Amino acid sequence: MNLSIWDIMAPAFFECLILVGIHSYLGLHVLRRKVIFVDLALAQIAALGTTVGFLFGVMPGTTGAYWFSLAFAFIGAAVFSISRYRHEKIPQEAIIGLTYAIAASIAILVIDKAPHGAEHIKEILTGSILWVKWSTILKAAIVYSVVGIFHFIYRDKFILISEHPEEAYKRGISVRFWDFLFYVSFGIVITHSVGTAGVLLVFVFLVVPAVASMLITDVLWKQLVIGWTLGVFVSVIGLYISYVADLPSGPTVVAFYGVMLILIAIILYLIRAESRRKAMMKIALGIGVTLVVTFGLYLMGRAFKSSGSHQQAEAALVSTGDPVTGKDQFKSLSNMSDSKLKDYLNSVTDIKLLQNLFDAQDDGYIKIKIANRAVEINQKAGFNLYYKIISGESLPFVKEEAINKMRNISGNNFGFDSSKGPEENKTALEKWKKWIGNL
Repeated sequence: MNLSIWDIMAPAFFECLILVGIHSYLGLHVLRRKVIFVDLALAQIAALGTTVGFLFGVMPGTTGAYWFSLAFAFIGAAVFSISRYRHEKIPQEAIIGLTYAIAASIAILVIDKAPHGAEHIKEILTGSILWVKWSTILKAAIVYSVVGIFHFIYRDKFILISEHPEEAYKRGISVRFWDFLFYVSFGIVITHSVGTAGVLLVFVFLVVPAVASMLITDVLWKQLVIGWTLGVFVSVIGLYISYVADLPSGPTVVAFYGVMLILIAIILYLIRAESRRKAMMKIALGIGVTLVVTFGLYLMGRAFKSSGSHQQAEAALVSTGDPVTGKDQFKSLSNMSDSKLKDYLNSVTDIKLLQNLFDAQDDGYIKIKIANRAVEINQKAGFNLYYKIISGESLPFVKEEAINKMRNISGNNFGFDSSKGPEENKTALEKWKKWIGNL
């Protein structure tokens, strides 16, 4: 039984909906406060918490990882609330940017000492929204609702501090205290969001709907409606494109958000221009310049490509090694670009070679790609490779991708939980093993 596109993409779509709901609102506050990168900084700090936990052996997606992430988010909230001054000599945005750079640098240093560091960094940046669970969505919806209710109750203070901070000071409101509460609530949201959506998608969900709506109107409730509508539209189309084109869901939605923001800006410029004719000429000129620059970059790429140094080196790597065992080829797979790796695996028709290449890998993502190719050639052999991943891989997001591939292809769900170990998944693993044996 094959699952439909709705069965596969529904969890990711509903996760996007609740992300749009809370982030579009918080984004309006962020823009009014002129702290655009606070989301990116808090997201990176929360991710640093997960990374530190990972170094101690606390796996991402677990309760321990959540509390590590939340603790670091609270520290970030304290830093940002303390760094705001009534008469500031240094813009708070500079402090936020510096905090982000430091947190990102420390994360790289920490992850360098952890196993599978590259995969973890990729997971932090892009997330794994396609594999989000319904239980995670429900938990996030509850948490975001609580934060939303909290902001609704104290909306007068939050809005006043965001729009008219000087007036808040004059009224005797403790701006730093309410800033701390704002950033704490913000940090709670970010901690949940980064785990599924990744740093990049979370940042875009916060900024782009707010920017687009503020370009259109100055009325708060209208801005919220526009932001939510845009978010739903982009989520639906972006996820559909990622499914049809077989692209990563998070980056696809991010890219489509960028396209929509450019289109909105062009349309508004055209509508509000004093001379439509001049406006259209400027837009045409801009499009022409973009095409010329793009073509120039293409020619430059072709010119450098003709030297063949990179391609020859990559071809040399692929050509080495025993064609039967493939033992020396795992290094070539690790060093190949994603597109070259895909092309190479598509050229392999020997299931034995794929199995040997799989066994030689340390990188969980490459194992997934090999298993994907294997299942196209021989379903049983491919599922055996998936089974090796879910029963032995240590990283939960790699296991989650493998188990979702198994569910989507087979139409079966035996209750495997990627955040748990082999013992806790013993029954599910036995059912999968039996099912694969009967293929």
